[in-house]
Amino acid sequence: MDSTNLEPSLYTVKAVFILDNDGNRLLSKYYDPEFYPSMKEQKNFESNVFSKTHKADNEIAFLEGMTIVYKSSIDLFFYVVGSAQENELMLMSVLNCLFDSLTHILRKNVERRCLLDNMEGVFLVVDEIIDGGVILESDPQQVLQKVNYRLMSEPAYGFVLFDYITGNLEAQTDRSQLL
Repeated sequence: MDSTNLEPSLYTVKAVFILDNDGNRLLSKYYDPEFYPSMKEQKNFESNVFSKTHKADNEIAFLEGMTIVYKSSIDLFFYVVGSAQENELMLMSVLNCLFDSLTHILRKNVERRCLLDNMEGVFLVVDEIIDGGVILESDPQQVLQKVNYRLMSEPAYGFVLFDYITGNLEAQTDRSQLL
């Protein structure tokens, strides 16, 4: 990018990716076709970023002319990548929105197994936050409302038994319609 022509752009995010403890890709979305166009280049970039950040206590890194904000949780590393001129606070708001939304969807179990089990919800969240490199939303509550992702769980057996004993058929039918 030419430093004399720094016009503002809506296309602020170059990439988002989530890696596990070993640096293996679990999710990645690259929004700029000129930014590492091949899979091999993307994986090399991700392994380079992981090797520089997995033992660091920082939240931001500048690598290969890119601004990278990141966060770790249990056995996952979350990364948001922007250009060198990008506002770090905007990138951090995207990262925090992604992390907080996933924390809610995964019921505070932000770990590899839970992430893989709920991958469709993870992709929905990423797509609601960023579209084609443009930041659409940075409020996790709005993202969750737009995604309308409800974790359906089995009703507690105590309530089912109580409804059966008391003859509350409305509660039983309401629960069966949800499933």
